[in-house]
Amino acid sequence: MRVRRGYLLISVFLWVLATASGACADSFEAFRGLEGTLKISGGTAHIPVMQTLAQEVMRRYPAIRITIAGGGSGVGIKQVGEGLVDIGNSGRKPTDEEIAAYGLKLYRWAMDGVAAVVHPQNPVRALTVQQVKDIFSGKIMNWKDVGGPDRAIHVFTRDEASGTREVFWKKALDKGAIRKDADVVPSNGAMKTAVATDPAAIGYMSVGYVDESVRAVILDGVEANVDNVQSGRYPVARGLYSNTKGDPSPLAKAFLGLLYAPEGQAVIADKGYIPVTQ
Repeated sequence: MRVRRGYLLISVFLWVLATASGACADSFEAFRGLEGTLKISGGTAHIPVMQTLAQEVMRRYPAIRITIAGGGSGVGIKQVGEGLVDIGNSGRKPTDEEIAAYGLKLYRWAMDGVAAVVHPQNPVRALTVQQVKDIFSGKIMNWKDVGGPDRAIHVFTRDEASGTREVFWKKALDKGAIRKDADVVPSNGAMKTAVATDPAAIGYMSVGYVDESVRAVILDGVEANVDNVQSGRYPVARGLYSNTKGDPSPLAKAFLGLLYAPEGQAVIADKGYIPVTQ
């Protein structure tokens, strides 16, 4: 009886494995017979997912080349609208004016939170929304005023083309002022490097970029993590969009489809985002 049960368990395991493998294989089947270059640019929060999937596509289909650049959400929307790239990524929904002007089609494939972040050695682990507003506006200039060391606060921000900046500015800062002397960095990756190397720093980044090199600040008692973004408890959240000018090309369509397929959804979750079904 034990032997039969063992065979049964092995059979079930092999069936599940084969089914999963088949689903993953099917995720890439849409690329079969395609060739050429797919150009992608825009929001930097998207890059870890895009790079992982692009590398796998190119490994399986050497006749396909996929290039991925950052630049921020505004750049992605503008470049795809002007026909410079095939897919323009944005960490915000394009405006009605942008959609109309460029004839955009939108594909939302993930949800993401944006967290205020500090250096791991900073003892300040939690802030209120009002404290965050006062820090970024310059009303609070020293960490000692929020329970930290007697040290001037070094504020980092993103440029106005950034979707990460827009959601943080709207939902965490309530469209309030940001210090004019704040240092501007060009991407989520650059923000992480800046904060990780400066014990006096505070910045903000996609939750998907947070690792042990920085600490996400607890905001009004709520941790900035995937579970709280998904439940709606953590309010500083946004959708991740990929946009095309009109109907996507066959190569772009295959890549966009991959984001909603089992393999793409697994990568999205692995990178710290919340997958959205099509």
